[in-house]
Amino acid sequence: MTNSNLSFRRLLSRALIVVFILFSLCACVPDETVPPRLATNTPDQRTSIAAYFTDPEGIYADQAKGGLDEILVADIYAAKESVDVCMFNLGLPSITDALINAQKRGLFVRVVGESDKLDGSGFQDLVEAGIKVRGDNRDGLMHNKFIVIDGLVVWTGSLNLTTSSTYADNNDMVRVQSTKVAQNYVTEFDEMFNDKIFGPPGEENTPNPLVTFDGMDIEVLFSPDDRVARRIVELIDDADTSVHFMAYSLTSDSIAEALAERADDGVEVLGVMDDTQIESNTGGDYDWLREQGIDVRRDGNHSGLMHHKVIIIDGETVIFGSYNFTSSAEKYNDENVMIVHDRGLAASFEAEFEQLYPAGRP
Repeated sequence: MTNSNLSFRRLLSRALIVVFILFSLCACVPDETVPPRLATNTPDQRTSIAAYFTDPEGIYADQAKGGLDEILVADIYAAKESVDVCMFNLGLPSITDALINAQKRGLFVRVVGESDKLDGSGFQDLVEAGIKVRGDNRDGLMHNKFIVIDGLVVWTGSLNLTTSSTYADNNDMVRVQSTKVAQNYVTEFDEMFNDKIFGPPGEENTPNPLVTFDGMDIEVLFSPDDRVARRIVELIDDADTSVHFMAYSLTSDSIAEALAERADDGVEVLGVMDDTQIESNTGGDYDWLREQGIDVRRDGNHSGLMHHKVIIIDGETVIFGSYNFTSSAEKYNDENVMIVHDRGLAASFEAEFEQLYPAGRP
């Protein structure tokens, strides 16, 4: 055999080895359109749950810095694999910068927003950076406010990721680290982002509607799928000593009637509602609740909105999320609600209530 034939065979052999290696490597690369997910049977890895609140009176509020967004931004910068954002409105530069940075670092970043808000600079900045943004394209609102990081950490509450919402309005966000809670939100997110399913008719497909750890129960509900108003009324009906609420909007007759009934039975029912909604919303139950003898007050935030959607029951159960206590939230909008049975978390929300309620007025 000639030297030229040997050289050719050696080159061919090496080429085949290289092709085999490249094929093997490609087979290991995940689909870039679908972020990696933890298996549904993964043991829960919860390490913490904590509530955070905006502070419109904070010393740096007028400079739009030092707010709870900085804690969320730190979580996004620490993300390893994926960030899913489901947000009614988004325009806070600190958040958009963090999401664009995550995209540049090679993370899977996906966003769902309300279609009527997608022309805003925040969403447009993400689109220009190559981040996939999905709108609901319908009359009802995509009103959710949640973020899932690495299929492990969930942030949810009343906060829209805008400067005014973070630095002028009263809002809450709760950070939960739990694979099982995260699976619930990932399932809901995928339904919207991948399947383009928004609003009614919904499907009750939450994998872990009740998560329990360390003596704490967490219920996760999504509207309009999970009959949220009925569950809220059940919890109010079971109140023994107190029901304290902070409501941006309250037009649900069933919830208002449940509050009045508990007050009639001697339960302490106190509330604070957003003044602008009381003035503009003709279907609101503020006047009716006061007529029933309930001490519900107009908020005292002169810089922005009292935007909470919170009910605290007996100092041990707290209901919060994106869900306003309205018929639209119940029947038409995409919303999320978390119900946590834990005195520690309830105490955090009670502290917020104890700041806003005394500052309110009839």
